[in-house]
Amino acid sequence: MNRKLTRRTFLAAGAAATAIGVPGILRAQNSPNRLRIAIIGCGGRGAANLSAVSGENIVALCDVSQATVDAAAARFPKARRCNDFRTLFDHQREFDAVVVSTCEHTHAFATMLALVNNKHVYCEKPLTHGIWEARQIRERAARTKVATQMGIQIHATNNYRQVVELIQGGAIGGVREVHVWVSRAWGLQSPEAAKRNRDIVTLQNRPKEVMPVPAGLNWQLWIGPAPERPFHSTYVPGPKWYRWWDFGSGTMSDLGSHWIDLPFWALRLRSPQTIEASGPPPHRELAPASMSATYQYAARGDQPAVRLTWYQGELKPQIWRDRGIPQWNDGCLFIGARGMLLSNYSQHVLLPERDFANFRRPDPTLPRNANHHREWIDAAKGNLRTLADFEYSGWLTEANHLGNVAYRLGRRLEWDAANLRCTNLPEANALIRREYRRGWEL
Repeated sequence: MNRKLTRRTFLAAGAAATAIGVPGILRAQNSPNRLRIAIIGCGGRGAANLSAVSGENIVALCDVSQATVDAAAARFPKARRCNDFRTLFDHQREFDAVVVSTCEHTHAFATMLALVNNKHVYCEKPLTHGIWEARQIRERAARTKVATQMGIQIHATNNYRQVVELIQGGAIGGVREVHVWVSRAWGLQSPEAAKRNRDIVTLQNRPKEVMPVPAGLNWQLWIGPAPERPFHSTYVPGPKWYRWWDFGSGTMSDLGSHWIDLPFWALRLRSPQTIEASGPPPHRELAPASMSATYQYAARGDQPAVRLTWYQGELKPQIWRDRGIPQWNDGCLFIGARGMLLSNYSQHVLLPERDFANFRRPDPTLPRNANHHREWIDAAKGNLRTLADFEYSGWLTEANHLGNVAYRLGRRLEWDAANLRCTNLPEANALIRREYRRGWEL
């Protein structure tokens, strides 16, 4: 690696606490078998992940903001501190595992360094900023015998695991249609929609104003491999950056990591054959608040071909708008040969309910009362097996990013997964693999 990297509604009791990963669950301060963990990205999701693994031995803290590093160091004063994750690996003998919680555009760089140096790695979702990066990370992880996990905590809830068992057990028969929708409306919106949704981003184009860089923030490191630009508060602090294509992928790849995870897992999906998307005219700089994307998957074993449609923001499936199902703000609807299953994060229901009044659910086949971070830690200490490893989450990330590519090009994509290309649109290549700023290579 070049240093330049440089019957009724089924409720999942306790799902929220399980998904978040209460720090007390992981406390093991007296254990001699604690992992030595380096934290890359200590604020926001990074702070939450740090708390979730704080029962282990935190030996290094890295963040582009010195104030953020110092705040984390107040809890872990013995940990090494740094701002550039590339230099962290000069001391790689000091740690066994890495938690990556940087902004999305640098996920792949920190994660690849961890894999190259044979470190167990937990990376926030989405796994990478783009399709080519997801393929590189997945293939490298396959050659590296370490424990990996993408940060999709809902994957560990009882509710999701019950839904997977029901679908794979044939409760509603073969599934040929899935609809997934989220109400989050972050991104470029019409003025009317912005008023309704109170989006904090009002800029429509890249700002030209030059603002002073906050004290202690290494702006060049924050930009990383993305195109150069002056500091502006529309990018940081907080999650505002994720609306900008250069740094994030909008709601599609962010919340898609959580919501499309459920049908992806339950239906054993991998690579779509075709992808098409619709929404407002694509913007050069900003991801949309509202859009939809439809994926066509081929038959898999004894499972039929399936069409999966994603909706975000103000868009909803027709059956929802017709009030043919409960009006959940966010949901995943499986439509099978013998009925439907509607789920969100914490509950699910078989529909029509009268048809399932005497339904007897299958025996559990997946672990219960799991903890996403604990699963990764235990895997690092034992058999390396997690349920959202980079093999699984790499494919999921590729598929989600393809929805954005189809939207940005405004064309139906015919996808050749083996060769990582759209057979009908050569112009998609620039969105499949981006160019990096000078000094950064993966």
